[in-house]
Amino acid sequence: MENQQLVQLIRQELPGILQRDREMREWVLRLTREQYADKRETESRFDRLLEELRRDREENTRKWEENQRELRAMREEQNRKWHENQATINAMLEEIRALSRKHDSTIGALGARWGLRTEQSFRNSLKGILEDSFGVEVINVTELDDEGEVFGRPDQVELDVIIQDGTLILCEIKSSMSKSDMYTFGRKVAFYEKRHGRKANRKIVISPMVDDPAQKVARELGIEVYSYANEVPLGDKPAGLVRDTD
Repeated sequence: MENQQLVQLIRQELPGILQRDREMREWVLRLTREQYADKRETESRFDRLLEELRRDREENTRKWEENQRELRAMREEQNRKWHENQATINAMLEEIRALSRKHDSTIGALGARWGLRTEQSFRNSLKGILEDSFGVEVINVTELDDEGEVFGRPDQVELDVIIQDGTLILCEIKSSMSKSDMYTFGRKVAFYEKRHGRKANRKIVISPMVDDPAQKVARELGIEVYSYANEVPLGDKPAGLVRDTD
């Protein structure tokens, strides 16, 4: 019998022989045992693999929890430093605000005193120049506006009045003049004219600072504007001239 035929015969008959013959099965198992692991060895390898996976999982869990603790500690430290820095910044800002309030208050008080002194200096300058050089009378008039025509409520109205050979000149001398200030001076003039029944020949504002809106109002109301007292001419002058002396 040829080898090929023998192999074919074994393939056909061997399964039945192994089922019927126990010794044959054991002989085949012994013969092929080296080619594969038995059940106990397979189970042992599987158990070792599971144990390694368990240890790896535990180690990874431990490292993850350790990293989380480190991250929480870092966040807590960052939050603590942030709050400390914020408290420091807030304290510095409060100091700056306090200094700013003090500075503004000081500057405001100085400005108010400077404004009052400047206006008084202008008034004294005008009075000295006009009375000493031109022989005219300069009178500072303060009258009660009991009907509130000037300020919308009863109040004192102050004006500088110049009289020269029957010519009536009404003046406003201030360190600065805004648009509203110019309108107020116009109402003062109207109040004085109504109270004394006499029309002013000239209306003059003397101030080093008169903004453009105030200059426009002055032209509309026929008010002359000068920057310095010694620039005010005493001769006849058309009403409504605004002289820019900057």
